[in-house]
Amino acid sequence: MDPFRAFRIDEQDGKIVAGFQRLSVDELTEGNVVVRVSHSTINYKDALAATGAGRILRKFPLNGGIDLAGVVVSSEDEEFQPGAVVLVNGCGLSETVDGGYSEYARIDSGSLVPVPEGLTPAEAMQIGTAGYTAALAIHRMEQNGQRPENGPVVVTGATGGVGSLAIDMLAGRGYEVAALTGKAEEGEYLREIGARQILLRDELNVGKRPLEKALWAGGIDNLGGDYLAWLLRTTDYGGNVASIGLASSPKLETTVIPFILRAVCLLGINSVDTPRDLRLAVWKRIAGDLRPSHLDRIGHTTISFDELPGAFQAYLDGSVTGRVVVEIGKTSVGEA
Repeated sequence: MDPFRAFRIDEQDGKIVAGFQRLSVDELTEGNVVVRVSHSTINYKDALAATGAGRILRKFPLNGGIDLAGVVVSSEDEEFQPGAVVLVNGCGLSETVDGGYSEYARIDSGSLVPVPEGLTPAEAMQIGTAGYTAALAIHRMEQNGQRPENGPVVVTGATGGVGSLAIDMLAGRGYEVAALTGKAEEGEYLREIGARQILLRDELNVGKRPLEKALWAGGIDNLGGDYLAWLLRTTDYGGNVASIGLASSPKLETTVIPFILRAVCLLGINSVDTPRDLRLAVWKRIAGDLRPSHLDRIGHTTISFDELPGAFQAYLDGSVTGRVVVEIGKTSVGEA
């Protein structure tokens, strides 16, 4: 196989250096399946990793990109034959193994998920890690008794990839969704994808009491910090709050009062290390009852591989709405 292009992240003299390099398959981290990558995405973690704004990689050098979709070209696992259309999200990509910003990836077959029937590789990456994380949160909440008839669910960080897809999925399941955002100008967008109520962060009074008036039957939080603490204090009896991110702060200052007086449940969501059976079940739901209805609105932006290096800063600035797909190659479905 001829050398191919990859966006490689390294550390030199304590600083992160990232850019395109040409590699061979033998230079990739170990795996028993080789995939010709057609699409990847940009997530907040990708921007942190590529710019050095956050410590994401646990070893150097590695190809960036925490998810990918493409076609198997060679395999030592009978489950994945050449021509199979697959995806990977999490599973150590761009943390401990080479990620999706590469024309080819060598992957352990235990990390691979067949692209569900009815989804193309491009659509799978419009959903990507963000949509998978949102779906995993909803799945866990519903396992714990969350139902539309219980009352409204609030989503913080609403215009981001996880937030946008969570709103879409929840609304599709029949939930009344409230969107908490710092972007007043995106109200129309949020209503289009399913939000029935818009809350602005600048106008929010998070309160100081151990318990505040019960407003929500549950919540999905991308922010952490004071916003997660507020969510816990304002969630009604038996409600679930799924903690997904820390865009505001990794700290959580609260009391046990919401847990022992309202039986509120705080659910931690880890999309990287999900057991395979659960990962397959969640992706099945994403192609089924949790399939987004507004995918083209949320994932409306596709950039070329060449444009990738210039796209990260917008994530650090918080100016991105929805999802950005990176077209790595022109791989056709079913091509070996």
